[in-house]
Amino acid sequence: MAAPASAHGDLWFRRFEPAPDAQVRLVCLPHAGGSASFYLPMARALGPAVEVLSAQYPGRQDRHHEPCIRDLGVLADELFAALGPWADRPLAIFGHSMGAALGFELARRIETAGAAELVRLFASGRPAPSVQRNENVHQRDDDGLLAELKALSGTDSRVLDDEELMEMALPAIRADYEAVETYRYADGPKLRCQVTVLAGDDDPVAPLDEVRQWRAYTEAELDFHIFPGGHFFLADHQDAVIGLIRDRLA
Repeated sequence: MAAPASAHGDLWFRRFEPAPDAQVRLVCLPHAGGSASFYLPMARALGPAVEVLSAQYPGRQDRHHEPCIRDLGVLADELFAALGPWADRPLAIFGHSMGAALGFELARRIETAGAAELVRLFASGRPAPSVQRNENVHQRDDDGLLAELKALSGTDSRVLDDEELMEMALPAIRADYEAVETYRYADGPKLRCQVTVLAGDDDPVAPLDEVRQWRAYTEAELDFHIFPGGHFFLADHQDAVIGLIRDRLA
């Protein structure tokens, strides 16, 4: 039986492919500036065995009228509260870039509260939580922010060149960058769930030596998977990434 409806849960999560008989739900957390629709292909590919809940942060798409959240901890708190109605079966988390750091914090909250059975965290394109980098992209002017997006090649160039679209999107992008760049890891218990780490071998944002430090953050099994490519390697290796997720959640 599907989870009961919840206004808060429906606000924060999109179920593009409802799968009422799925044995596990995968909570997908977008990168900085990303939206729930980024995970639409994953939802279609993984159903009906896995039901994907794709997070929609405030300040974008159908939530564009809401104020953006500039603190990763607050964002994790809100997502945790919204997950309540969906905790009637095992959960896994997939987060890319900012979403990986957010996924770690969400996993901590789930395990601390004993709110659900958390089976695995997929951390993609992000150094380990305690790695501190001197980043200030959120403090750049609009041109500087756009330059960063172009360098990472995660946004369609046609979108980047559309001034009207970017005028609407930049506040949410800047808020996300502020949230992840000001995030500071706080000491606490290791995760108890299994962790799968994904990385691109030429990712300037997540060098492999920093990515490998994820091993220190779980008491359970951890496995690494390195793909050719830069920060958005998962777009170029979508089938392989989805196959890996399917295998780990089988």
